[in-house]
Amino acid sequence: MYKSLIDRVIQEVLIEHSLQKSYCDNGICAGCGHCLFHKKEAVKNIIESGAERISTSIGIPEPVDYDIARMIDHTLLKPEATLDDIKKLCDEAKQFHFASVCVNPSFVKFCYEQLKNTDVKVCTVIGFPLGATTTETKRFEAHQAIENGSQELDMVINIGMLKSGQYDYVFNDIQQIVLEAKPKRIIVKVIIETCLLTDEEKIKACLLSKEAGADFVKTSTGFNKGGATAGDVALMRYVVGGSVGVKASGGIRSKEDAELMIASGADRIGASASVKIVQNIKDVSSKGY
Repeated sequence: MYKSLIDRVIQEVLIEHSLQKSYCDNGICAGCGHCLFHKKEAVKNIIESGAERISTSIGIPEPVDYDIARMIDHTLLKPEATLDDIKKLCDEAKQFHFASVCVNPSFVKFCYEQLKNTDVKVCTVIGFPLGATTTETKRFEAHQAIENGSQELDMVINIGMLKSGQYDYVFNDIQQIVLEAKPKRIIVKVIIETCLLTDEEKIKACLLSKEAGADFVKTSTGFNKGGATAGDVALMRYVVGGSVGVKASGGIRSKEDAELMIASGADRIGASASVKIVQNIKDVSSKGY
């Protein structure tokens, strides 16, 4: 059903993408609009489109970049995370006004109680981290998460089905979560796990996510062999255009990392080093998400 359309769009995108790379590799601006060095207004434009600026709170030792903070999903998905760890995550999210906390489903209800009546949303993951559970299981997981108070869902696609060319399956897998979420105004982000995909497969995944009605495409789980790259973010932005958001996640540990992803086209950042990012403190110890 989607194969011929996807293949045609892929060819068009890859041709332009390869031309851009050829120009840039030779030091010539391709005029693509996604160049990391010639898109310095991106951060300003995104902020003017709805990000908030809030005055610094008493007791914070370093200047805080609240504009970036409002684009961050403050994340803790480690299996050993305790309730005390999650409580600290929520307290930090309230202090720094992050967009959301992103936690495993078992912590959603707890986070909802911690964060109700604040400007911080609760986000959880579906089919995480492999994406290989059945569509029915993913939809039930989404339903339960929403019932428990989640306002955003980050679902993992079935990577094996995508790589097998089973596009109808992947489309339906995404759409079922969208159908569960959209009537309740819940945001759906689709994790495509870029480190496991070719450029052609990244394009396919983005097109299927957009067609299925997802609100965002997202680079990574942070639990595989690679995380977000500026090139992948720029490619994803190019494919989905302006109607779908792009979330960069995995390995973003500094303010410079976050700014590079935003300049490449990201609207949202997933990070565990969020506090250090907004306070511009170098973090060389964080691993994973």
